[in-house]
Amino acid sequence: MKILGISGSPTKEGNNEKIISVVLEIAGTKGFETESILLSEKKVNPCIACGTCARGEKCPINDDMQEIYTKLAEADAIVISSPVYFGGMTAQLKALLDRSVLLRRQGFQLKGKFGAAMAVGGSRNGGQEKTIQGIHDSMLVHGMMPVGDGAHFGGIAQKPVDDDEIGMKTVIDTIENLCETLERIEA
Repeated sequence: MKILGISGSPTKEGNNEKIISVVLEIAGTKGFETESILLSEKKVNPCIACGTCARGEKCPINDDMQEIYTKLAEADAIVISSPVYFGGMTAQLKALLDRSVLLRRQGFQLKGKFGAAMAVGGSRNGGQEKTIQGIHDSMLVHGMMPVGDGAHFGGIAQKPVDDDEIGMKTVIDTIENLCETLERIEA
């Protein structure tokens, strides 16, 4: 089974890319195939609500989203991490999630997949839960099944994540729960 990790941060080698690296490494040691999408390396323009995808056609916006559609559709589970920007996810991640509507309109291609969310704020209560809720909402619109850390909503960390033992425990617990869920399904 394949787990796709998405860093919704525009910052290269930042906290969210570290989180995605950690969770995919853990999943890899459990035998899962892993792949990552780092939005710091991608260009994803916002949706313009043109309706082209609703007619079963290819999105007319020419950017990296074309390759991302394939990776999303091929994954069995998707882990998304975002920094908290003004109480919510980044604009870059919001653009990706908005554009993923093509997969919904063209056969609910993410339905039944599992998902998990992580968020990194400037303080312990820096908007992480609201950011995770926004990510979960997008997953639910697709018919996905979000998995949390077993006590809360997912990975709730504060920057710098290398110094946040409590937050990284929630990140690790979340990927452990996601892997266990996938293992139960596979069995």
